[in-house]
Amino acid sequence: MSSINFFPNAARRGNFVERYCLRDEGTLKAGVQYSPASMGNSSKIPTAKRVQYAALPYRLSGSSPEVMLVTSRETRRWIIPKGWPQKGKAPHHSAAREAYEEAGVVGAVGRRSVGSFAYEKRFKNGRVMACEVHVFPLKVKRQRKQWPERRQREVKWVSAKEAAKKVQEPKLSAIIRRLARTSGE
Repeated sequence: MSSINFFPNAARRGNFVERYCLRDEGTLKAGVQYSPASMGNSSKIPTAKRVQYAALPYRLSGSSPEVMLVTSRETRRWIIPKGWPQKGKAPHHSAAREAYEEAGVVGAVGRRSVGSFAYEKRFKNGRVMACEVHVFPLKVKRQRKQWPERRQREVKWVSAKEAAKKVQEPKLSAIIRRLARTSGE
């Protein structure tokens, strides 16, 4: 199996930088990411987006990539494994941990994000939270027989093209389509 290069023009890309801040009565705190434009006027309260990390589990079937999708617990839509940052863990390790917990997959996770997308997380109590999800590629080596959320989600391997159609977030779909292009599908 060969790896997929998500950054064919890596020399021209800047460093991936993450900022975490939350305005709370004029002070900045760790935990939330939002745009610099929202910081300009201190009288305005910024629209904060909570950061999550996701794994894009893939494998090569012949020369074509397949992507593993899971269903969300609340709405049952097709997504990739994602979750909140874990204290003391690098972002790519948090993403790999989510892939294990939600889909039982283990493998080699990329250290750099291959993109991000925004979505609205819906909670059981009806609350909605804006999230920005940073996606890390995970080349799957195997799937365990047992994993923490096995009975809570469906898991499915599909072609990258089919996965791009099944997910609802346009930017996530674009990331998956790039996976298909860079591998020659």
